[in-house]
Amino acid sequence: MDVTMTDSTAPETGSQVKVIFTTTEADLQLPETKRQLLVPADIRRYGLSRILNSESMLATPTAVPFDFLVNGTFLTGTLEDYLKENGLSFETNVTLQYVRSLIPPVYQASFEHDDWVSAVDVLSLTSPAGRWSGDSFQQGRDRILSASYDGLLRIWNSSGQVIATSPASSLGGHSSSIKAAKFLSNTQIASAGLDRTIRIWKYTESDDQFSGELRPTLELYGHTGPIESLEYEGTSKRILTASADGSIGLWSTSKASAPAAPTELLPSTHSTKRRKISSSVSTAQRGPMSLMSVHTGSAASAAVFDPRDRTVGYSASLDHTVRTLDLTTGLVVSTLATAHPLLSLCAVPRGTSPLLAAGTSARHITMVDPRVSTTTTSVMTLRGHANKVVSIAAAPDNDFSLASGSHDGTVRIWDLRSVRPAGKDEGGIGGVSEPVYMIERESRQGKKTSVTGDGCKVFGVAWDKTLGIVSGGEDKKVQINKGRDIFAS
Repeated sequence: MDVTMTDSTAPETGSQVKVIFTTTEADLQLPETKRQLLVPADIRRYGLSRILNSESMLATPTAVPFDFLVNGTFLTGTLEDYLKENGLSFETNVTLQYVRSLIPPVYQASFEHDDWVSAVDVLSLTSPAGRWSGDSFQQGRDRILSASYDGLLRIWNSSGQVIATSPASSLGGHSSSIKAAKFLSNTQIASAGLDRTIRIWKYTESDDQFSGELRPTLELYGHTGPIESLEYEGTSKRILTASADGSIGLWSTSKASAPAAPTELLPSTHSTKRRKISSSVSTAQRGPMSLMSVHTGSAASAAVFDPRDRTVGYSASLDHTVRTLDLTTGLVVSTLATAHPLLSLCAVPRGTSPLLAAGTSARHITMVDPRVSTTTTSVMTLRGHANKVVSIAAAPDNDFSLASGSHDGTVRIWDLRSVRPAGKDEGGIGGVSEPVYMIERESRQGKKTSVTGDGCKVFGVAWDKTLGIVSGGEDKKVQINKGRDIFAS
């Protein structure tokens, strides 16, 4: 049955268009009899959203702001504009997919750092590490972890106070810049970097929550090149690393189950004794469970676990490939070739198999389906960055949005539901999506830093449901932007 709705902005001519409402939101489905409506031709998103929230439609207790997708692209003007731009008549039935509206991520705070911030992570009740902590994690003790080019780790509270700093190299810390760091739980942290080692830290906090201590408990040796990325899987207590030596490492965080360290990679007996005498620090040393020579002759830039199957991993490399790894056998299951060197990787959960988002040196993100085995496969390309894409984080509360950090000095938010066919100048294959929001670097006074200026590169980004979007970069700042309810509920 067709229902005619009126809008205060209706044109004098009274032109109307038949629309068919559809959605993938399980809790916002319309009855079949209400999905087709006649609406004014010059109606916009706000008017359509009001119609859906009305008593005769969804009858939502509180208004839900909606956006509308037409053929995979968000409706930004009127329906009349859309019809004219696409050469369609007013007799055309327009299918509108409605989705919860996007809300801009709001700047909250910046924390001053002593050196470039290479990586960030979050500990909260809603973060993976918070969940892996179980009942031992106390709500309200949210923490931010930052890794720096000065070789130190810092743990911050949400007010910007440094609670703990890792010791210097003479006391068991890293001897060079740290490139990756993760909370494993509320009492354990892992880090890795240019000194080719992974370090596991025990974290303890005082009762007043204003001070803490990071103590090294395990050093992992195996890589012969700088370690570029580190990923953790809490159920199996395994770490996956990618190194400039082209290999992917699988490690245990347990001293008891970790194999012996390769003797040839350990510090010399003389230097080890000297360090122990000067620091009284004795840290267990272990090796990898497996070291997979995956990207021979080229640097591996990132490696991640499959979010649904911890026996499967994925790696990305400067050799332009994404590889699927069987972590049980250490074998490469499949190889997907892309057009550019890959610098970052993120798995987006989708059904039984994830989509992989790979950041490139060519300023875009390539979305690939690891189940497809062809020479060159790209499901979608995310375009909008003006420089290398070096960090990607999936949204914590949905499977259709990403945040990416780039050397262009921005973090950009993407909605994978909005996609248009690629143009001829874009290769003409697959779909293209543009960012829905851009986060720039800001000072404590809220003054924006020039996107093209010096000291703006973003090196790391994390997205947490509780704390928001946390990023770090060349401006020596950890920045927080509100990330909750970007997809409004």
